[in-house]
Amino acid sequence: MRLLVLGGSGFVGRAVVLDAVGRGWEVTTFNRGRRGGSVAGAEVLHGDRMTPSSLDVLRGREWDAVVDTWSGAPRAVRDSAALLSGQVGTYAYVSSRSVYAPPVSPGADETAPVLASSPSAEEGDYGEQKAGGELAALGAFGERALIARAGLILGPYEDVGRLPWWLARAARGGPMLAPGPRELPIQYIDGRDLAAWLVSSAAAGTGGVFNAVSRPGHATMGSLLDAVVAATGAAATLRWTDPEPILAAGVQPWTDLPVWIPPGHEYETYGLHSADVSRALAAGLAPRPVEETVADTWAWLESIGGTAPQRADRPAVGLDPDVEAAILASVTTG
Repeated sequence: MRLLVLGGSGFVGRAVVLDAVGRGWEVTTFNRGRRGGSVAGAEVLHGDRMTPSSLDVLRGREWDAVVDTWSGAPRAVRDSAALLSGQVGTYAYVSSRSVYAPPVSPGADETAPVLASSPSAEEGDYGEQKAGGELAALGAFGERALIARAGLILGPYEDVGRLPWWLARAARGGPMLAPGPRELPIQYIDGRDLAAWLVSSAAAGTGGVFNAVSRPGHATMGSLLDAVVAATGAAATLRWTDPEPILAAGVQPWTDLPVWIPPGHEYETYGLHSADVSRALAAGLAPRPVEETVADTWAWLESIGGTAPQRADRPAVGLDPDVEAAILASVTTG
């Protein structure tokens, strides 16, 4: 198989390249060359997708499939999909569950309403941009387009900082704020599992729209943080705390305390931990245990000196240590 990866240097794109090269595929990457290094065994092409003439290096070549990880103005997807429509079999676009228009009902599947957008949009928030990218891929490839609506993505090479922050916090040791309830179900996908599914789906010529995450409750906040503490050497002691004092301290779920969305919070209307993923699971998506994802992410962090890369287009996440200490003190003395 011949695979073109638009991206391919960071997180999911890198995982796609590693998976495909590991299968013996002929892999070509196209990116600006600003993030990470190239993967041995892959051909590297450079260009800026916001400059349409940069795509000329792809013109006249053929691949069996393309995986596109673009996050930004949809016209970049529009232009690449239009150029490649006669040169590629399957166009797999890594989208997001942020495309769904809130409120998203618990258990919603791929037919839930999405945000209004355009494949030619120049502006818009993350969800609107991803929705526009979907329209661009579908417009050029139709049934040959594979739309992977990934949710929370964790694992080695993560460049948003969610799981790396929890791991770094646990590695500092001491009493550690654990936002409850402990049994709160979470929904995510290991970037390597998403990559393997994308590559296998590309090989099969699979098209259509899929919620590409684990089932709700594949892990819980409890199993996630237990794995975090275990992976880092058990220097931290979890202090499970009800949502009320945490929220009263002005803490923002999802950003200050990554992954966590307490019951009844307004963020629940985005459906980030409650999607129906039966279609993707039936199509072969196979999420690994949370303990493996956490342990491998910690091993990767240690291998690069403990500091994860941070995407320039995403704000840093994590809780101020002073705020954490104040919350722990209040619930201990209260």
